[in-house]
Amino acid sequence: MMRKATGNARKSVHGKARKSGAGGTTTKANGSKRTASASAAVPRILHLHSTFAAGGKELRSVQLINAFGASAAHTIVSGVPERREAAGQISPRVTVRMPDDFPALKGRPTPGRLQKLARAMAGYDLVLTYNWGAMDAVMAHTLFSEAFGLPPLIHHEDGFNEDELRKPKRLRNLYRKIALARSSGLVVPSEVLEEIALEVWDQPMGRVKRIPNGIDVSAFRKVPRHDALRGVIKRPDEKWVGTLAGLRAIKNLPRLVRAFAALPEEWQLVVVGEGDEREAIAEQADRLNVGHRLHMPGFVAEPARYIGLFDIYALSSDSEQFPISVVEAMAAGLPVAAPAVGDLPHMVAEANLAFIAPAGDEEGLAVSLAKLAADAKLRSSIGEANRELAASEYDAAKMIAAYRRLYGSAMGREDWS
Repeated sequence: MMRKATGNARKSVHGKARKSGAGGTTTKANGSKRTASASAAVPRILHLHSTFAAGGKELRSVQLINAFGASAAHTIVSGVPERREAAGQISPRVTVRMPDDFPALKGRPTPGRLQKLARAMAGYDLVLTYNWGAMDAVMAHTLFSEAFGLPPLIHHEDGFNEDELRKPKRLRNLYRKIALARSSGLVVPSEVLEEIALEVWDQPMGRVKRIPNGIDVSAFRKVPRHDALRGVIKRPDEKWVGTLAGLRAIKNLPRLVRAFAALPEEWQLVVVGEGDEREAIAEQADRLNVGHRLHMPGFVAEPARYIGLFDIYALSSDSEQFPISVVEAMAAGLPVAAPAVGDLPHMVAEANLAFIAPAGDEEGLAVSLAKLAADAKLRSSIGEANRELAASEYDAAKMIAAYRRLYGSAMGREDWS
């Protein structure tokens, strides 16, 4: 049985597929059923995600799936089967399958396992893979694409986990070079990753496509209600430093707590996200006697509804590439205080550059926060400069059009719409 992903994140998305390939019955939004072979005019796209948690790359994928609408049918596989929260954001108008019996994306890359992965990719029109967690599927495609008549594959890389942050892994880079050899494209969102793809992974320039993340900029112009953020109400006498981040070690949110701690009492720190570091963040706040000013409402969808409640947007990550949350903050007219990691120095308006501290400079981040907190006019002027830049450079329409051209070209459907 196939289950249609809905807009309700609490509903189950663990549908069972009768086949691991593109065959089987698919449920449409109106409840009718049809076989995949009967819908040959609609491209069938297989998404192989390292995880389908509600993070940046996953939500961008959902954004594209929703934008493509009825012009494609999608099968989504998560390398961590229990992490499928992003499925709750898929439009009910879109045809989606989430099979439980697809071969595991993780494991030893033995010939037998890779062959099983390759067989499961047959029958689609396009395969999209995401991050290191799906690299075995990329290798399987390269090794067996001719034998099984596999469709074109496009890989997406959005950054690195903690295990690759400090020191590049030579064997992983070699594996990437080999695995990507027959891919139709390698998509990266940032200049930093583009350089790595070209120089470290030795990918030809024609294969690497840099497509910056984009958002619906107009949605972030609305002034949010004071109670728009679930579980937290902004009082008239409060100011907020806010961030949207997975609560993972690489985000180094205890550093943000320390940088925030010296701000005046009316300032609150709001951390929106879920993850394993929640307790460590709270403990750091308690040690610095700011626990009463820390709010962690968990993951909350639709940032356009509440990010405008923040007065300063802050990051403290050890690594980023092209964080979509920064674009969202810019579109909402916020100044950004953050370390100079990934493309951050290139993303913000020139007026904001002075508040992008050197990577790892906790004192510099604290100084940036203090200066912005002390000057409302400065926050406003920088925020407006960021808003204008977001509108001109990072609107979703440009990003969606670039992906549509890339995917359509790979499938030989240049007029795909």
